[in-house]
Amino acid sequence: MGAITKKVLFIGDYGVDDIVSLLYAYYSEEIEVVGIVVDYGNISKQNALVSATYIQQLLNVRIPIIGGAVRPLTGETPIYYPQIHGEYGLGPITPEVNGEITEFENFHEIISIIETYKDELIIVNVGRLTSLATAFVLYPNTLESVKEIYIMGGAFLYPGNSSPLAEANFYSDHYAANLVLDCATNVKIFPLNVTNYAILPNEIINQLNSYFMKMNDKAGLLLKPMITYYSNWYKQRDPNSVGGPLHDLLTFWAVANNEAFKFIKKPVDISTTDGETRGVSIGDFRPYKELADYPIHDIALEFDYQMFINNVYNTFTNK
Repeated sequence: MGAITKKVLFIGDYGVDDIVSLLYAYYSEEIEVVGIVVDYGNISKQNALVSATYIQQLLNVRIPIIGGAVRPLTGETPIYYPQIHGEYGLGPITPEVNGEITEFENFHEIISIIETYKDELIIVNVGRLTSLATAFVLYPNTLESVKEIYIMGGAFLYPGNSSPLAEANFYSDHYAANLVLDCATNVKIFPLNVTNYAILPNEIINQLNSYFMKMNDKAGLLLKPMITYYSNWYKQRDPNSVGGPLHDLLTFWAVANNEAFKFIKKPVDISTTDGETRGVSIGDFRPYKELADYPIHDIALEFDYQMFINNVYNTFTNK
């Protein structure tokens, strides 16, 4: 009898690391993506829908695509990052899709996915938290049946990337991040503390590319140009950087590899003020019996890097 796969509802903003995560899921025998919510974030929602459709057509899979948020709960106009992720989140690649892509307004379909899988379902949110916050506002009772929620976001006693103190997903919609972490009770948070170290070495990327060339695997051949484009931006910003951290891939990988992480349970709050403290993730790490009255969540602080590299390589090469 085969192993039971983890059922995942994926919510992403379709940057390079989002798409690498979805490709990883395609090759994985441990994870099954049962729905995709496409959000604004690194690129526009419209471009993200194009890329989501392109990946599905390339892989010849049919997973429900659900239109998510167009803008944050703050009401601000989103800022996109083509210089980091490319216009379509595929780095230098411009996707070609069969058929016309229109704006999806089918957010209610997450209900049928949650009701189908219920306590089997894991929500993996690796972009802004606007859509997930909206789901908690509209369907709080339905969300209670979800097994776990994995969130890429935050920086705890650690430098931010959108500001000196805050991580991008929490900073871009700090209202949504705060709402989700106030409402959800079964959350694992993967902050920059760990995701900044999820970098695939060049030798691994080159080995994967050689393997995909040998196999004439068009989907796999997306990895090198995407990750190279992404990593070059990090190297230009910081000459000491060895590559682009695949924040979302690490979070996704954790679904089937919890044992590779060290978690700590702490009260968590997200600053909803503007200015220098906007989107700051606050964890009460004091060694006291009585801590701040915030919701308690699991925060990932360490992971087994070598296990991550080995497993990702073996999954992409089906070993």
